[in-house]
Amino acid sequence: MKRRGLWVSIVVTAVYAVACQAPEPEVALAWERIPPPPELDLSLKLNAAFLIVDGVYNSELMAPYDILQHTIFHTEPGIEVFTVSPDGEAVISFEGLTIGAHYSFEDAPPIDILLVPSAEGSMDKDLENAVMMDWVRRVGSQARFVVSLCDGAFILASAGLLDGRRCTTFPGDQDRFAETYPELDLVRGVSFVHDGPVLTSEGGAKSYDVAMYLVDHLYGEKVAQRVGRGLIIDWPPAAGRMRAEVVGPD
Repeated sequence: MKRRGLWVSIVVTAVYAVACQAPEPEVALAWERIPPPPELDLSLKLNAAFLIVDGVYNSELMAPYDILQHTIFHTEPGIEVFTVSPDGEAVISFEGLTIGAHYSFEDAPPIDILLVPSAEGSMDKDLENAVMMDWVRRVGSQARFVVSLCDGAFILASAGLLDGRRCTTFPGDQDRFAETYPELDLVRGVSFVHDGPVLTSEGGAKSYDVAMYLVDHLYGEKVAQRVGRGLIIDWPPAAGRMRAEVVGPD
């Protein structure tokens, strides 16, 4: 009984000490928070389309897919996510997963957010796919936001969607990107860049960063925190943990 009493005393003391702690200071962001476009009606559901092709990389597809899909649990109405392949058929990822498509280029619904994950052919053969490039160019120019992950930036660049924008891509391919598109303003050493309607990410595990940022940008820090909590992601990040560049509105 003495041991139990001592244990209760320790627990009560610890709880009291925690309760008396000063509130945690606000985290200093690595970027200046900017509001979403004033014309964007967030009382309406946003459609987020993920372009999938054979050779798409799992991480660049599923990291932002998870983040955006989880918004429906933390705000109304949130974001509806779906995949689009050129012909509506399933694709095989670079790592060997078979991934179904919800829509084809022909029957995809209106798209508010177009996301282009990196694929094995993003720097070469996919750029030669005229049908796909035309679709990206058309849909991307009409979407509220366009997001590239990793080498998906090569697709956006070739479609003309990065003209006049600051941007980034996978660190190991940044020299090639700079050589291929010398007219574009490449930013190195950052997780992602947000410039106007375009967000470009280094990709890999950093694909979570840009997706979390987009949720924060659209719905605010509290919603992003709740999304992050469900996926064990601390939000907002400390200033020194996530380098990013956010350019003000056009």
